[in-house]
Parts: sequence; C-alpha cells; structure tokens
Amino acid sequence: MTYQGVLTKMQTEIGNPIQYYLVFEDSFLSMNQLLDKEIEINFSGYQCLNCNKKKKIYRQGFCYDCFYSSAAVGDWIMRPELSTAHLGIADRDLEYESKVQLQPHIVYLAFSTEVKVGVTRKTQVPTRWIDQGATQAIAIVEVPNRYLAGITEVALKDHYTDKTNWRKMLQDTSESCDLILEKAKVESLIPAEVKDYFYSQKNDVYELNYPILSYPQKISSLNLEKTPSFNGKLVGIKGQYLLFENGTVFNVRGSEGYVVTINV
Repeated sequence: MTYQGVLTKMQTEIGNPIQYYLVFEDSFLSMNQLLDKEIEINFSGYQCLNCNKKKKIYRQGFCYDCFYSSAAVGDWIMRPELSTAHLGIADRDLEYESKVQLQPHIVYLAFSTEVKVGVTRKTQVPTRWIDQGATQAIAIVEVPNRYLAGITEVALKDHYTDKTNWRKMLQDTSESCDLILEKAKVESLIPAEVKDYFYSQKNDVYELNYPILSYPQKISSLNLEKTPSFNGKLVGIKGQYLLFENGTVFNVRGSEGYVVTINV
C-alpha cells in the first residue's frame, strides 16, 4: 500500500509496548504493525507546517520566515525560563503565549542512558518522555506556569544534563536508575519560590517499553535531502526514531514538513 503526505512527529499511545502512528491528512499508519517488514520512503518536497507553503524547511517543520515570526517557535519554547506571559509581557503573541505558558507544567527527571532534567506541559505527560526515548521518568514538581518550571530546570542543570544523547539512546541498554532516590536529592536544589510545589508524597515512576526487535550495532542517520529514496526492514521504534535492520535510523520529528510517499 502507498501513503503520501507531510511528515509530522509520530503520535503515540502508552502501552506495553508503546504504540506509534504516522498520521497524514487523509490516512494513518500503525507503525508497530510494520515491524519486521520492508518500508520504502521517498522524499518529494517540503510544506511548512505553519503557512503550508511549499517552501524549504528551516527548523522544526517551519520555513525560514515562519520560524522567525511564529509564536509557536519563540525562544521560550527551548528555554522556558525566558517565558514572560505571567508578567503580561509578549514575546511574539501574548494571546498564544498565555495559552501555552499559563498552564500547569511538570519538571521531571528521565532516564535513558543517564539521568536528565526536563520541562513539559502537564498535558504532555507521558508523551514528552516517549518522544525523548526515556525508559523511566518521574515528576519532581508541578507548577502553574512555564516560567517557574524553567527556573527550576536551570537550577538543576548544574547537577543533571538537559540533553538526550540520541545515539546512546538508540543502542541496546538494560540499565536502570533509582529515580525515587534521585528525586529525593533535588528537593534542596530547587528555587525557593518552587519548593511548595515539590512532589514530596508522590513517587510514581513511569516505566516505558518500546517496540524493538533488535538494536543497531552501528548507527547511520538517514537524511532525506541527501538520500531521497530509502528502502529497509523496520526492526524498532524508539523516541521519534525508526530503526532499520541495516543500522539506518530515521528521525521522523527531525524531518517534519517533508513531503513523502511511503510504500509498505
């Protein structure tokens, strides 16, 4: 069968294992059902996720003009401590920024190959952890806005990384971490204005299991601009990556806005 459309990040559903779906305008693919099957991906162009124009993608699925004008990709997205909607101050569009920033946010610890600290909207739990390929995660605090989550993350960056090593994340590991113990360590490290929001009595640890038949021994990243036609057997899905039998990995989220045809 043939599917065609604009790539966006895979939608996920918590389960054992996690369920993955590629969603296009008029169809969708249940990716778990394609494990151990050959897939052909053909790249044919671009479509900006913001303006829908067929313009070259610059970053995060946006063309150059939209990336530097849309409120959806302001600096506060990657650096939540820069959020200003709680002060009534706009970055690009106060109405949009208030909607996103002034809602409950979670600061968390997640583990894939090491413990990292991160921020997400409460509505994005556990999606955010799945997208990062975490195998375990625990919430530290729940705060009413993005700014408070951001300053908490900044305070913990001296003790934990805030980045995921995607290459290590995609390789076989059976390691685990005592996240409850790690959470206990951070209570004294968070800012004073956040201490009342600390999850002192809540120690729920998410365990995340991905649909993987085999892990790549040597990783080769697929770039559709350089290799516009690719064929391979799907052997795993983790984070937002498709893992193929020959060691090729494809970052779906990193290719948002690309127009593709997929044959299965």
